[in-house]
Amino acid sequence: MSGRARLTLCSAAATLLASCALLPLVEPATWLLQAVFLLAIQSAVGAATRRVPLARPLTVAAQSLVTLMLLTVVFARQYAVAGLVPGPEAFRHFGDLLRAGADDVGRYAIPAPLSDGIQLMVLGGVLVIGLAVDTLAVTFRNAAPAGLPLLALYSVAAGLSDGAADWLWFLAAAAGYLMLLLAEGRERLSQWGRVFGGTPRGAGGQPGPVAPVRTGRRIGMAALGVALVVPLLPLPAIQGGLLGGAGTGVGAGNGSGGTISAVNPLVSLRDSLNVNDDRTVLTLRTNTANTSDLYLRIVSLDDFDGITWKPAKRHIVTVPEEFPTPTGLGPAVKRTEITTRIAAAEDYSQDWLPMPYPPSGVQVKGNWRYEPVGMTLVGDHGQTTSGKTYQVTSLDVQPTAEQLAAAPKAPGSVLRDYTKVPDSLPTVVAEQARGITKGATSDYEKAVALQDYFALTGGFEYDTQVEVGSGPGAIARFLRDKQGFCVHFSFAMAAMARTLGIPARVAVGFAPGSPQADGSVAVTLKDAHAWPELYFEGVGWTRFEPTPTRGTTPTYTLPDTSGETLPELPQASRSADAAPSAQPSASASCSAQDKKLEGCAGALPVNQAGQGGGGIPWYEIAGWTVLGVAVLGLPLLPMLWRLRRRSVRLAAAQHSASAAAGSPPGRRKGGGDGSGGGQPDDAGPAVLLDVPAGEAGEAAAGHVLAVWRELTDTAWDFGIEPDEALTPRRAAARIVRIGELDDTVGRAVHRVASAVEQVLYAPEPRAEAGLADEVRTVRAALREKAGWSTRTRAVVAPRSAVRAVWALTDRWTTAKASCAARLTALVRRPSGEQSG
Repeated sequence: MSGRARLTLCSAAATLLASCALLPLVEPATWLLQAVFLLAIQSAVGAATRRVPLARPLTVAAQSLVTLMLLTVVFARQYAVAGLVPGPEAFRHFGDLLRAGADDVGRYAIPAPLSDGIQLMVLGGVLVIGLAVDTLAVTFRNAAPAGLPLLALYSVAAGLSDGAADWLWFLAAAAGYLMLLLAEGRERLSQWGRVFGGTPRGAGGQPGPVAPVRTGRRIGMAALGVALVVPLLPLPAIQGGLLGGAGTGVGAGNGSGGTISAVNPLVSLRDSLNVNDDRTVLTLRTNTANTSDLYLRIVSLDDFDGITWKPAKRHIVTVPEEFPTPTGLGPAVKRTEITTRIAAAEDYSQDWLPMPYPPSGVQVKGNWRYEPVGMTLVGDHGQTTSGKTYQVTSLDVQPTAEQLAAAPKAPGSVLRDYTKVPDSLPTVVAEQARGITKGATSDYEKAVALQDYFALTGGFEYDTQVEVGSGPGAIARFLRDKQGFCVHFSFAMAAMARTLGIPARVAVGFAPGSPQADGSVAVTLKDAHAWPELYFEGVGWTRFEPTPTRGTTPTYTLPDTSGETLPELPQASRSADAAPSAQPSASASCSAQDKKLEGCAGALPVNQAGQGGGGIPWYEIAGWTVLGVAVLGLPLLPMLWRLRRRSVRLAAAQHSASAAAGSPPGRRKGGGDGSGGGQPDDAGPAVLLDVPAGEAGEAAAGHVLAVWRELTDTAWDFGIEPDEALTPRRAAARIVRIGELDDTVGRAVHRVASAVEQVLYAPEPRAEAGLADEVRTVRAALREKAGWSTRTRAVVAPRSAVRAVWALTDRWTTAKASCAARLTALVRRPSGEQSG
């Protein structure tokens, strides 16, 4: 096996070994077999193009094109031309799959199911990394930088996985990279001669010299062992690393400490609301008669960076037998204790334990930890809610409007942590908050005004199809468009409350479920919800409900209606598919007050504007089309360049016969003897140095040499490589012999060679007529004798097109040398002037 072939196999093996780190993330692991097959084809294409040989950029382009076609066959065959060539529809399908894959990554826990989107992301990522490794290590013969894409592939997988076998995947990836380096070292050593294995023992039993390859293996294995062992040592200066625990994962600690840095749960909330097949995830029974306020809280989001809300990094401890009194809750507030028994479905796997807030005690089996600030329970070492049945004791806190309105200022620590807003938050958020709450005299009145604005008077529509949005301007866009779902409403109200100096955070969980005939309450995926919690000293964290048609309006935010007859409050949350945002208002005369008391069938009017058919924007289609044309047209560049060069050379030669002029002997620029076997500048016809006595002679010599270059390049395209060591006469004889040309065609080849010798060595260079026709005759003869594959390659991927790359390389080298010379002159000029 040659060194280049060994290097190709090792690069593919290194990519596959590094991709094994993805195995714990997705199941089933059948994707790895597909990756092996596709990567083998990709590597084989690279090996074939390097053997041709093609220029390095063309090799990469060919591998990229084949990779795209392979992904098209696997994922978008029905959208491709002839099931192989991707078009605009195929690229659009790829975009849809990637978006679906990104949603699946956020929706599913590890290991995620192998959906089409995730499969495209995994296989596409492995093939892209494989192409990068093959390009660096084999095509450009530099294996050391190839470790960077391998490290990127491993790091992504290691960052998501928290299994006990992470060290094994590190060992596999490191072994693959080490194998690649050793293969490159062996290939480099082989260029100096045969790779030896060390000499036998010398006289007296002394060992002989050790082979360099064997030494490299020993060094590599020692380094790999150090990389595995050192992170396990209790050294204070070495923390974390690719194998070490980061200390921020769920359940890190020793049972009495540790921290939790939770992943944002909002990425899958919209998907839960938009599921077509709604299913029950939680079933609960409680001893309270009013289940309309029984929200199940999962986690609180208290860290606002201007882009999104997310859980802050908190310390977690062992679950206490009895929970402490909630922060800020005073003895004057009425409360009752309720008990709720909750059963989670087998297919509902959640790291956090859904509970009514505030909990005062919980009975649950398994590995759970307690986060005191948010009063939440989080699974430890992979513990989830799947199939769990647990009992929660909680407080039904019942503050009055008067108590909330009279609440004193919050403590400084609460104000400091929960009123922070970043500088990137658009100013329109604070300005609009002040406008909405104008005239309010207390934080309570401001909070109610914000809630009423979003839920009743602001003209907002509930729509689960709206994107969550990202960036500092997401809240401003929501305030402008007035369309969104619970995430938008809760984010906006909490951000506005903070700008007004009211401590606020966002809670995520489930709105009240639907009562069943057997007395239980069923909570489904469509009951997933987010709502703001505002802090009032003496009451604590208090729920508000700004989202229209979702959940229930807290009674302490309703106006005093003593002596009036109010419509009965709903006992459960309405499902998302019944949201009145998709229905017209039941009565045009329904007032804001009636809406607030839920006395109307429809809470919001429908904005009919802008609901026309969507479709993909024209610029997106144009962009994908241009990209597809570029990808498909790139491999045709050698053919187009070659056609252009042939046309220029032969067309110029037809007009050269009348331009002959006398000139002294000389030599051609670029060296050699005109055989065309080297790497001269091919930007145009060759010129003569010291030869031309007039412009006509110089032009004649240039045209003849251009025709000779076209003849040798044509022979090269059909498999006859040029030999720069031969004279034109011997080069012509070699072309006739290898091409098996008859006497007539052979005379045409020798006539062109004689014309080259004449312009190189005769005192008066002159161009002969008919040389272009002779080249066309030779090309037709070579094409007739060649097989169909050789003829096709001579047109589509001509070997001589590599001269374009050589010409660019020469120009780049010349430009660098010129720049270096100018810089040197600039540096030396002051000293020279001073010395003079």
